[in-house]
Amino acid sequence: MDCFQTVSHLKGSLCHQLLLFIIWLSSFQELVAVKTLLEPINISSMSELASPPNSGMFDPIQISPAVIPHYPFPGEPLPPMYPIFPTSYEPNLTGKCPVNFSLLSSLMDKTASDCTQPLAEIVGNVICCPQLSSLLRIFQGFYSINSDKLVLQDAVANYCFTDVISILASRGANHTIPTLCSVKSSNLTGGSCPVKDVVTFEKTVNASKLLEACSTVDPLKECCRPVCQPAIMDATLKISGRQLTIDENKNMVGEFNNIDALADCKGVVYSYLSRKLPLDAANTTFRILSACKINKVCPLSFKKPSEVIEACRNIAAPSPSCCSSLNTYIAGIQKQMLITNRQAIICATVFGSMLRKGGVLTNIYELCDVDLKDFSIQVYGQRGCLLRSLPEDVVFDNTTGFGLICDLNDNIAAPWPSSSSISSMSLCAPEMSLPALPTSETVKNPGCRGHELEMLVPIFSFFVFTTLLF
Repeated sequence: MDCFQTVSHLKGSLCHQLLLFIIWLSSFQELVAVKTLLEPINISSMSELASPPNSGMFDPIQISPAVIPHYPFPGEPLPPMYPIFPTSYEPNLTGKCPVNFSLLSSLMDKTASDCTQPLAEIVGNVICCPQLSSLLRIFQGFYSINSDKLVLQDAVANYCFTDVISILASRGANHTIPTLCSVKSSNLTGGSCPVKDVVTFEKTVNASKLLEACSTVDPLKECCRPVCQPAIMDATLKISGRQLTIDENKNMVGEFNNIDALADCKGVVYSYLSRKLPLDAANTTFRILSACKINKVCPLSFKKPSEVIEACRNIAAPSPSCCSSLNTYIAGIQKQMLITNRQAIICATVFGSMLRKGGVLTNIYELCDVDLKDFSIQVYGQRGCLLRSLPEDVVFDNTTGFGLICDLNDNIAAPWPSSSSISSMSLCAPEMSLPALPTSETVKNPGCRGHELEMLVPIFSFFVFTTLLF
């Protein structure tokens, strides 16, 4: 006799106990993975070749020079994943920026570490530039904390900006970060924003509402159910003197002739928040808001995949020539930068849409075993490193070197787009729930052993998808 005929007969049986154990085990694996992800993984300064670290289902990849071979070309520049301990020195300051930089020392150290040479270029989009932007916003508010002003005068801004970059470089940061992150001294001046002082700001904006919305930002909810972002935008619109109006067709129309003025006023709003929030709280808030922004787009550059389209256009089964061409193209992508798991989903979709537009209708990601991690820089030469979508920092230790946390080393397949059109893509799904258990109408079980794996797969897939999103 079968172990059971329908799921409704599970109760009291050995299969029922096995099912409960599978669900508990899946939950336990996720909890263990979350704990592991929060621990920084150090890049050791050891030079001996070692075995790659053991990795669990969701464990982060350990980027360590202990598993990187000896570099065979000592006379040439080292690749970015080789550990280099930056040389610190006393910066040459202008002496014309009246700020006690020692009060910002911990924040400067964090920024210098996040923008360290030579990692700055490969973590610029997801770590370095968001942290540098946060530092400058906090500095703008910190500079004027003893006055009524929310911005710096042009001349002082030039001196202070130069000093900030000099201090960061003296602590190991890449000296090219202003160019890398497209920041300049005018970002501290408020530009063309008409409101630049605290009194006028608080008369124009509901400051208590703004502070309530942005004092504590939930990193898991803010990007999909924003609270702080709309409060900042509302304040920006009010101090810019520009409001949204409704035309005769009742469509929202923006009367914005000067986008720069809006950007300048947004900087003033950030400056006000920096004055009111503790340094760490302000930095955390600004980094979360940056993460929401960067995880909406793919930062990679894609050249026209003509050779891939030619080799893969009319295939329906695995093709060596198609997969070889695809792998060659992706190998070029892997040299660009580290990206987050959410960015990888968008990048895979964008590239797949380009291929579909060229006539490749078959899911060649599946045929050629392309995973999400294949769209980021590779570690150990074989494994892709995807950063979590939540804000991360490069961790530096005098003994062990730099540390990065890589997420998702469990070979999650790259999504193939359903069409060639690239529409706006949102990863903000409705509230998720566990998959429903099979019913007697949909499942007829031949035996206990026959459905152990089938029940494990949907439950396991849920935890994979949850980890992918957050």
